[in-house]
This record gives sequence, structure tokens and C-alpha cells, in this order.
Amino acid sequence: MIDRAKISVNCGRVGDNPVNPYIFGHFVEDIRDHMEAMLAYSIKDMDFESGEKHDGVSGSWYPYTNGRNTKYRLEPAASKHSGHSQTIRIFSEDGCYAGITQRIAVKGGISYQLKVGARASIELRTLLVEIASCKSGEILGGCQLELSSHNWQEYDATFEVTDSCMDAELRIYVPSTHERWRDSIATGYLWLDHVSLLPCDSVGNVKREVFEMSRELNAGMMRLAGNYISAYHWRHAVGPVLERPNMINEAWGGWTAKTFGTDEFIQFCRDLNVEPLICVNAGSGTPEEAAQWVEYCNGGPETPMGALRAANGYPEPYGVKYWEVGNEIYGPWQVGHCTAEKFAHRYVEFAKAMKAADGSICLMACGDTRSEWNRPMLEIAGEFMDFLTIHIYHGYNRFGMNAATPREERFKAIMSFAERTHEVITRAADLIRSSQRHNHVKLALTEYNTMYYPNTIRKGLPMEHTLEAAAANAANLNTFIRNSDMVQVGSYSDLVNGWLGGCIRVGDFYADQFRGKAPGWSGKPLTVYGTPTYYVMQLYANRDIRFVAHTDVQCGEFSVKAPNARVNMDGLPVLDVVACMNESMDKATVFVVNRSLQAVRTELEINGLETHHTAQLYEITGESIDDINSVFEPELIKIAHTEIQRTGSSWEFEFRASSVYAIEFQKRGH
Repeated sequence: MIDRAKISVNCGRVGDNPVNPYIFGHFVEDIRDHMEAMLAYSIKDMDFESGEKHDGVSGSWYPYTNGRNTKYRLEPAASKHSGHSQTIRIFSEDGCYAGITQRIAVKGGISYQLKVGARASIELRTLLVEIASCKSGEILGGCQLELSSHNWQEYDATFEVTDSCMDAELRIYVPSTHERWRDSIATGYLWLDHVSLLPCDSVGNVKREVFEMSRELNAGMMRLAGNYISAYHWRHAVGPVLERPNMINEAWGGWTAKTFGTDEFIQFCRDLNVEPLICVNAGSGTPEEAAQWVEYCNGGPETPMGALRAANGYPEPYGVKYWEVGNEIYGPWQVGHCTAEKFAHRYVEFAKAMKAADGSICLMACGDTRSEWNRPMLEIAGEFMDFLTIHIYHGYNRFGMNAATPREERFKAIMSFAERTHEVITRAADLIRSSQRHNHVKLALTEYNTMYYPNTIRKGLPMEHTLEAAAANAANLNTFIRNSDMVQVGSYSDLVNGWLGGCIRVGDFYADQFRGKAPGWSGKPLTVYGTPTYYVMQLYANRDIRFVAHTDVQCGEFSVKAPNARVNMDGLPVLDVVACMNESMDKATVFVVNRSLQAVRTELEINGLETHHTAQLYEITGESIDDINSVFEPELIKIAHTEIQRTGSSWEFEFRASSVYAIEFQKRGH
């Protein structure tokens, strides 16, 4: 069955408020495997921080020896370092090799940078480093380090890996060919304090493939935040990497990524040519700490924190303009959780301190979807904020649905993401406009996504990856655009892995929302691909749009049978449409999301703009609403681009079920 619809766009009737490219922003968060997937390091447990797990060997490492008497244990780390030093005791009479090994995946045909912190008994002179295939035993690359000191030394080397191998092991060991010595209480000791391996094609310390995919998103803004930030102290992750402490991630477990601190985040943003947004710790942190972070980023080298930045190798101020104060403080899961009234007063103290450090910055205050939180925030602190932040996650639990709910009804519920977002925006905007004291405030939706909760709905399928989810997120973006007078910032959650919503996926096929990677191994740990929503974000952010044009849509409707719905879910348009003009008013772009399970044949009229007889059509579609991209089919769903011809006085399209479209019309003569 094919429904019919008509869309009329009036290109001569546009809104006054420009569409801010920051609404297509993204979000870097130290959550579960986000940093592991994003960063290029091939090795885990680089500082032996995880404690003894395998016969005296730390974390992900294993003993590598044929010695009968080789001993392993952990000792305190080197001076100024954290984690542990891995001690290996070798007995000459064994005539053995001895060291440690770790399973890794490597790319072939490129070089790798090795860094080792080591000390050794004076009779140990040579350390071998090898990467070998676990299946064939073939040596794929390696080097030899000459141990030069009984004291701690850092050793650096670069070597080429000849072939890609997804099931390899790194070995670092003293060879059996070492000169013999007389065993005694002080002989045969090797201490390793740090081992890291970084492919030379990485961008900074970010995987080249992740960086390239991030650049294609044209994000506008990149946010550093998340639940972990409420227990994060920024000074722990600046300065020499080996001297940064290993800190527990108090929000998500495991370790925080000390290798990706402020300086690395800013460099990532600069490499991507996007605006950084930093959320400060308003949970366990203090106004003074937040102000120092502002000064570290923006202060001149004559200021205390600016001098620290310069000492760390970055003399020029970063000029970070956008700062967020507090992440989801309204939630009991957040460190520093409190009432809205209490947080509003806390926010004012942060705002005053941060503005004293740099009066030119823009501040975002932690808001909520609920007016009960936003009202006191605005009444108490509205004069001190530029933005109110909101996080919106949309899933079945909002409607009282579960696995027993008919599939079509669940589809309709997810497709109503745009209506829920519109209702949240409208209520927040009404509060903001209710007083001259805070009617200058704009909205920043600093986290949003579909969230198919509870997990039992999925039955093994990551629904956040599907074509259905992509269509829902596209309609949500249409709502952002339609509300460009209030919505100035958006941050899609998340950029890489982390939880099922991450739009760039590295290696994992399915990821469990609460436990990281599911059991089993795909055999493709380095495959990098985008979810269908990745292509939605790429499609929207790379269009030439500036102002919203008036549209009239005549199409079918649907309703959501939801016992718990707080928004009117009757008479929702099957086609979610928004049209935009560019800055020079010579190009119209029409975004269309088909939110039904049937194709819709549509007549599209472009008024107020004399267009070419051809147009550019961008389409994101598939054979099923449950289609996903994976390591096995990384581009099953992607953007298809075609040039189309007009055959009559108007344009005709057939918009497929649960699919996303952008159509560009150029003014004739341009």
C-alpha cells in the first residue's frame, strides 16, 4: 500500500532566526568503552594499574616465559608515576626467555610507536619486543631495546608491522640468548613501569578511522561531559602523561582515560575544526576549581593556570567560549545530586567565579525536561546563565510499553520523538520568556538520542543502531531546526561506542547497554563503521542551510496508543518535514522523514524560487526498519545520492517507509 501526500514550500517566506550549526554537535564521554574505542592505543593496562590477575601479572597482561622458576609480582610505580611496576624475576640457571604478553589487534603496512618505562639488574642488557600472530606464530614486527640503566629510563622505538592481524600478541621479554650470570638475591630483575603502542597514522592519539569519520560529521561543536564529569578533576589529566594519576571512573567503573585530558580534547576539536564545549565538575568540584579550568584554557601565560598550560607545551590560550556547569545534577545517579533550589545557588557561585576568570565566556546551566527543576533554576540563577541545558532520551518506557506491545505500536512510539522534544522545548521556552530577568536565555540540548529501554525489547538486537532509530533521530533534528529561535546547541549522545547510542562503532558487533561488549568475538575488532543515525547526522550537518522556510504538509496521520503518554499522541503527521534556505537565498533544502511503515508518494511544490529542472536527492533507507550496520555489513545503511529530473510542473517523490531524505533545489542561473 502506498499513501499520498503533498508538500508546499514557500521560499519567499522565511524566519528571522538563523539555524545554528551547533545543533548538529556531538559528545565525547568517558563511558564504558568510549575512550578505548576512540583512542588509538593498541594496549590496555599500560601502567599496570589493574592489579594482579594472572599469576602476579597485571590486568590484561599474561606471563610469557619457558622458565621453571620465573617469578612475577607487582611493585610500586616509578617516581611521579601511578599504577604499578611489573616485576619479572629471571633465573639464569633456567636458560629461559621471560617477559609478559598481551593479546592485541594491529594494522599492517604502517609503523607503530613504542614507549617503554623500564629498569633492570645490571646483567640484563637486552629487551625484545615482538608482535606475533597467535595462529601462525609469524613475527609481524618488533624491535630490540638496549637496557642502559639500573634506574628508571624511558625507551622509545618505531617499527613497522608487515601484515594486519586481528588476533596477535605483543611480547616484551628478555631473550633466552642472554649472557649467563650467577644467580643471587639481586640478579635477574626486570621492572616495567609503562608500555604503550600507538599506530603512527593516528591523529594525536585518536584512531585515524575514527577521526576521519568524525570529520565527515561536520559537527560544529564537540562536548566533553557526561556522568563521569561530576567526579572528574581536570588537573589529573594535564601535564606529562606518565605523571598523570590513574583514577577510578566513579560513574561507570574502570579507569578514567588519563591520556585524553583537556589538551588532547582541545587538539581533537581543532583538528576537526569544531567549537569545544566543556562541562565542569559541579558535583564534587568547587567554583575555584572550575575557574582555574577556565583560566587554564583561556588565561595568558602570565596567569597561574595559563603558565601551567604553557609549561605543558601550549603557550597560546585556547579561547574556549562555551562552558557547561553541571551534568544531570537533578538525578540521584549523579555525584552531587541535590534539589533545584540548592543547585541554583551553587550554580551562581560557579558562574561568578568562572566569569571572573574570563568575562567573555558563555555559560550553560544544568536544566531538565521537568518544569519543577527549571523554574527555580531560572528564578534564582537566570540572570547568570546564557543557556539552559536539557537532556532527552526517548524510548518505550515513556509509554508504559514492553515486549508484549505490538511491534507497530512500538514503532509509532519511537517515531513520536519529535513531538516529545517539541513539548519539552515549548514548556522550557515558556518559562524562559515569562520574565525579563531571564528571557535572554537559550536552550542547549546537550544530550539526546533514542534509548530502547528496557533491554528485553531488543532480544539480542541493538535497536539504537537501526534504521528505525535513525528516522526517529532525524525527525528530532527537524524539531531542533523548527525551533531555531530557542535551540542553539545540540549534542548527539555519544560519538563513539560507550553505550548503544554511539554513532561511530569500533569493533563490537552488539554491545550491551549496561555491561559493555556482549559475549563472543566478531573477529573484526578494528573495523570502524557508522550506525544509520551516523549518516543522518552527516546528512543534516553538511547541508547549506541558514533560515527556516514556511512549509505546508498534507499527509496521513498516526496515533500512539500509550497509557503513560504525557503529550498528545493523536493526529501526528506521517511525514515530518522542514525546509530551509541558505544564506544567499539561492538554495532550498527540504528534509523529509517518513514516519510510517508504508511508502508515501508525494507531490512537492517549490514556490518563491525559480529552480533548475534537476535537484539533488539524498536518501537513507533500507529493506527493514530493523536493518543495522555492523562489522559484517558496515555500509548496509548509508546515504545514497542521485540527481533527479522534474517531469512536470511539480516534483514527484516516493518516500520509503521509515526513511530519511534531503532534497536540494538550486536557483536557476546559479
